[in-house]
Amino acid sequence: MGIFGALTTSVAGLRAQSYALENISGNIANSQTTAFKRIDTSFLDLIPDTGVNNQLAGSVTTASRETNTVQGDVQAASVSTYMAINGNGFFVVQKPGSFSDNQPVFSGVDNYTRRGDFALDKNGYLVNGAGYYVEGVPIDPATGNMTGSVPQVLKFANDFLPAVPTSVVSYRANLASYPLTTKHDNSIPGSELLQPADFASGNPRTLGTPATPYGDATITGAAKNNKLSTPTPITGSTLLNGGTNTDSLTTNFVLGDTITVDGTAITIVNTPTNLATNEINLTTGTIQDLLANIQAITGVAPTISGGAITLHSGTAANLTVTTSNTTAFGALGLTAPVNVPRTGGGTAGTGQVLGSDLQAFINESVSGGAVTAYDISGSPVSLQLRWAKVDSSSLGAGHTDTWNMFYQVNSSATGTDLAWQNVNTDFTFSPNGQMTPAIAGITLTAPTIGGVPLGNISINFGAGGVTQFADANGNVKVNQIQQDGFPAGSLQTVSIGQNGRVVGNYSNGRNIDLAQISVATFNGTNFLKRIDGGAFEATDQSGQALFGSGGTIVGSSLESSNTDIADEFTKLIVTQQAYSANTKVITTSNSMVQDLLNVLR
Repeated sequence: MGIFGALTTSVAGLRAQSYALENISGNIANSQTTAFKRIDTSFLDLIPDTGVNNQLAGSVTTASRETNTVQGDVQAASVSTYMAINGNGFFVVQKPGSFSDNQPVFSGVDNYTRRGDFALDKNGYLVNGAGYYVEGVPIDPATGNMTGSVPQVLKFANDFLPAVPTSVVSYRANLASYPLTTKHDNSIPGSELLQPADFASGNPRTLGTPATPYGDATITGAAKNNKLSTPTPITGSTLLNGGTNTDSLTTNFVLGDTITVDGTAITIVNTPTNLATNEINLTTGTIQDLLANIQAITGVAPTISGGAITLHSGTAANLTVTTSNTTAFGALGLTAPVNVPRTGGGTAGTGQVLGSDLQAFINESVSGGAVTAYDISGSPVSLQLRWAKVDSSSLGAGHTDTWNMFYQVNSSATGTDLAWQNVNTDFTFSPNGQMTPAIAGITLTAPTIGGVPLGNISINFGAGGVTQFADANGNVKVNQIQQDGFPAGSLQTVSIGQNGRVVGNYSNGRNIDLAQISVATFNGTNFLKRIDGGAFEATDQSGQALFGSGGTIVGSSLESSNTDIADEFTKLIVTQQAYSANTKVITTSNSMVQDLLNVLR
């Protein structure tokens, strides 16, 4: 290589630096382009074939060095359909070759891009700012599974989402061990229970439950003392009327007072002898005289122990006690009026509550929550639940804590109309509050609610889903009540979930996965061919697109350009200096040629 070789090498150097400058200018120009991948410049020396002692630095050429694997910053965006890939991979896209009737016509050739500023166009396609249409795999809205594996251009039509009838209700609740029904009375064992005898139209307990014979019920009053100077508990010999410092009630009954038991009046009279039936002498009458009169009416003897009186209903009738002197009656430890229903009674279980017995049912049960269910056309129906405790272990041997569940059939039922239906299952609980035996769920067979027929509905409790623990509020605490049906709805908007799924937001409030955005990777990522709009084409060197190992799609986000302005400015300075140095070599070579020509002169 001589002087002229130096000239041509310097020209090659100018050309190489110009090429680098072009790449730098392009990088800077696209510093704000979404997901732009900068192009660096590689300088390659060209060495002529010479001897070892005659080796030359040689000329230079340039080549582009791709940075497709260098990710830009991922930044949040306010548009729900924007997305970015955090990690390796590209969105699979297509660009229409033409349009027909305002609809895109695709060539079927896939391109690839990191530009994720996709938005829904008027035709229902997701299109980015460069005009590329995203591809993915549709999802079956019924199963939530992808319907294939080959990406296709996604289109989301504004169609209706068909109604889905309710088929499953998930239910979790705790039943208060002592429900505070309207009729409960802490002093009367079993008063919190559903009383079949109160239902004139039939026993609402589980269908086929045998009729329970009437049983005796009790009520125990508060312990009371007499009016001795040193008070002692009242006994059967305590007088109903007495003076100071006597074994008598702290408040006296007086002449003419009455205590009416089951409709029969017991009267305080001033007749010392020859007392008529249901009469008690004013001056000599004792608590035992009163209890004996009550026994004659109810058939069961009341008792007194520790100053507390226990009354019995007997089996002939419910016990009702009223009095004309409530203050004196209170000195007995009892509060008028007294109402103690007999246990048992009623017919065999019918499993139904008719309209005529509606109030009795409401009084003796507690709300179990409600959920809106849907029929096959998507019409809403309010599925109301109630629980009634039908037996209690507190009643002694042979009794267990047992509940029945009901659902409302007709909210405006009257007379012989069916109001509530028993699910016809006895739910029993052990002392530790767990259902024994465990019942995982029950099925309502084609119920008709409010005149709307529904299909079979499974109410699932799961393992330990229904318990019976003490609750100060005395009600049913519903922890979960969810159903799987919904009405029809039209597509309102779409958004990108964090798992890369396109989510449809419908007018019925449902969010349904519609498609999975596809992410393609390549073995030779930096050998993809660039085309307009931040897109790439596959080449022999890049290899074919691979699926299943790409990065994570981040919704409502965009990837920034990976161009670093400071770095590009630094390269710009270096390139400028190198270009100037090459021009200096040309000037020097030219001067040397002139000196050579001057030798001939």
